[in-house]
Amino acid sequence: MPCPYLPAPPALVPTSPLAPRTYFITQVLLSGLFLYNSRMLSPDTKILTVSQLTRTIKSLLEQQVGRIWVSGEISNWSRAASGHAYFTIKDQSSQLDAVIFKGRLNRLNIKPENGLEILACGDITVYEQRGRYQIVVTDMQLKGMGALQLAYEKLKKKLKEEGLFDEKHKKPLPLLPRRIGVVTSPTGAAIRDILQVIRRRFSNVHILIYPARVQGTGAAEEIAAGIRVLDTMDVDVMIVGRGGGSLEDLWAFNEEVVVRAIHAAKTPIISAVGHEIDVTLSDFAADKRAPTPSAAAEIVVQEQEALSKQLEQKGHRLQRAMTRVIEQARHRLNRSGQHYFMENPEILLRDSRQFLDELQAMMGQLIQIRMQQAGHRLQQNTRALTLLSPKRRIQQQRQAMTALVERFRRMSGTLMIPYRNRMAPLMAQLNSMSPLAVLSRGYALIWKVPEGELIRQAEDLQVDDEITARFASGQIKARVTERIKEKEDETS
Repeated sequence: MPCPYLPAPPALVPTSPLAPRTYFITQVLLSGLFLYNSRMLSPDTKILTVSQLTRTIKSLLEQQVGRIWVSGEISNWSRAASGHAYFTIKDQSSQLDAVIFKGRLNRLNIKPENGLEILACGDITVYEQRGRYQIVVTDMQLKGMGALQLAYEKLKKKLKEEGLFDEKHKKPLPLLPRRIGVVTSPTGAAIRDILQVIRRRFSNVHILIYPARVQGTGAAEEIAAGIRVLDTMDVDVMIVGRGGGSLEDLWAFNEEVVVRAIHAAKTPIISAVGHEIDVTLSDFAADKRAPTPSAAAEIVVQEQEALSKQLEQKGHRLQRAMTRVIEQARHRLNRSGQHYFMENPEILLRDSRQFLDELQAMMGQLIQIRMQQAGHRLQQNTRALTLLSPKRRIQQQRQAMTALVERFRRMSGTLMIPYRNRMAPLMAQLNSMSPLAVLSRGYALIWKVPEGELIRQAEDLQVDDEITARFASGQIKARVTERIKEKEDETS
C-alpha cells in the first residue's frame, strides 16, 4: 500500500535482467522527488528515520513476543573469540538468526553442533546495526527432552521443599571403609572401573555388589531395592551409579523412589551417575557426588601406598615429639640435680627441723596465752552472771512481798474493827428477818416441781404432784399421795 498522504508514483515496467532492483531504486528515488514538493505533503505526516523505525520494531517484538521456546535444527554454528556463539535455527521453510553468550553457553547440558535438533529458549529482539530480528538464547536442550526436563524440575522443586537435599542430612564418609557396597549394572563399564580403581589403591577391601538394571522399565525400583538391602548388610559406604548416557538413559536416577531410598539410608552414599556434566536428583540427595564411577572409587578408598606413607610420616612426627619431650624432661631433671640443696639435702632437712622446733615452741606459748585469756574472760562472765542472777532478784522480791502482806494484814485488821462494830446489830436484825431463821424454828418452804411454783396452801397441790421441800438445813423431794382435809372442813 502507498504511504499515507503520498500520491502513488507512475508504474515502471522492467526492461532488463536487473529490472526488479532498478525498479525498486527508481521507485524510491521518484518517491523522494515527491517529498520535495511541500504542497503534496500533509503537515501531520510522521516521518521516521531508519533507526527510529528499527527501534520501534524491536520494542514491538520484545513486548509482544518476548521470551519463547522455538524448535529447529542448528546450522552455521560459529563461536567467536569472545566465547559467544552465533548460529541459525531452521526448519523446512524458514530460518532464524540466533546468538548465545558465553556465560549461558558454558552452563548448557548439551554440546551444540550443526545438524542437531534442539529446543531453544530465548528472547526475540532486533539487532539494530543490521536491522535483523534474532533470538538471544538463554537455554537449550535436545528436542524431545522438554517433557523430561519439566518433570525433572518439578520433582526437584518438590523434594527440595521437603528438605531431602538439606546439608544437615549429609553423613560423613568413613576414613578406612572395610566393606563397600555397590549398586549398579554387573555388566556395565562402571563396575569394571570401580573394581579396577579399588584393587589398585587398596586391595584388601571387601566389595558387595547388588546387580540392578540402571535404565529402562523397573530400573528405579531395582536400584532402590539394592540401596535398602545393602543398608542392612553392615557396609561402611555405598556407591550408587552408572556410566554416561542421554537424559533418558540416566532417568532412573531421577526417579522419586531412588531419591527417597538414598535419603532414608543410614549408610553414607556416593552418587556416581554419568559424566561430570550429568546432574541427577540422586546427586542432590546423596552424601557425596562423584563426577564419574572411577572418581567415586577414588573418593571412597585412599591409596594404600599413600596411606602407609602418611602413617609413616605421622609416626616419625610422633617419635620426634616424644624424643623432644623426653629431652626437655631430662634437661629439667639435670638442672634440678645440680641445685645446691639437691647436692646437700641434709642442709635442707636441718633447717626444716630447726624451723619445726621454733613453730612448736611458738604454738605452746600461743596456746598458754589463749588459755589464760579464756580463763580471765570466764571469771569476768561468772561475776557478771552472779550480779545479774535471777535467783537473787527473786529472793529480794519474795522478801518485799512478805513484808507487804504482813503490813496489809495489820492495816486491814485495824481498819475493819469499826466496820465490824457497825455491822453486828445489822446482821442480827437481818438474821431475825431471814426465812432461814423461820425455818430453823421448824417450818419449811415447798415448791411444785417442775414449775418451781411456791406452794402457799394445800389446795395448790394434787395427788401425784412432785414437790421440793426446803428446811433450815437441806432439801428433800416428795410426791403427794393424799390430800388431807382439815376438821373444820369435815364439820361443815
